[in-house]
Amino acid sequence: MPKKQEAGKRQSGRRSPGKRELPPTAWAVLGLLSFPGERTGYELKKWADSSLRFFYWSPAISQIYAELRRLEELGYAASARSGPEEARAKRRYAITDAGREALAGWASGTAEAGPPVLKHGLLLRVWLGHLADPERLRAMVGEHLERTRAELATVREAVAQAGEVPEWAFPALALRWSERQHLAELELGEALLSDLAALDEPAGRARQADGDAPTPG
Repeated sequence: MPKKQEAGKRQSGRRSPGKRELPPTAWAVLGLLSFPGERTGYELKKWADSSLRFFYWSPAISQIYAELRRLEELGYAASARSGPEEARAKRRYAITDAGREALAGWASGTAEAGPPVLKHGLLLRVWLGHLADPERLRAMVGEHLERTRAELATVREAVAQAGEVPEWAFPALALRWSERQHLAELELGEALLSDLAALDEPAGRARQADGDAPTPG
């Protein structure tokens, strides 16, 4: 076939033999491709922002494209550039049979998923509360609660949208978990405000003054 006629044909890399050790982000990107349809890198980023970030994280667009290149090299994904009917050429990606097989093996694997990683910026500030202005610290907790309420509303919108698509039944479960997690975060934030208020009382200030190391050792 002449090269000109090959333009626009789907391209896929060779499949490397054996089981592949990939980072979780690569599996997440491949997971986005496992649902029906073909998507551009930009569309994958938008979907990650409206789903993955609520319970895992949303990779940067540059990282998504890096993982797509890796997946193509492994033969787990394939891509095709749009034809002249579109004003701006776009490359759309789809999962291959080999990619779906590998993803299914990873998703149902027996390897330990690992503990959840918590990096709570607000709690780091609270941990250093002896150096902070108490009023500003309480204000930061209040701001965190407002952001969490706004995020909760966004999560609930995503839950409602996922509930309308039968193929998204399992993503909907993850989003409902995220909804409960945000509700728990609101409860924890309110409790933290109460704890900070207790420290403002005379007995609380005395405990701070008498303390040595905050943890054993």
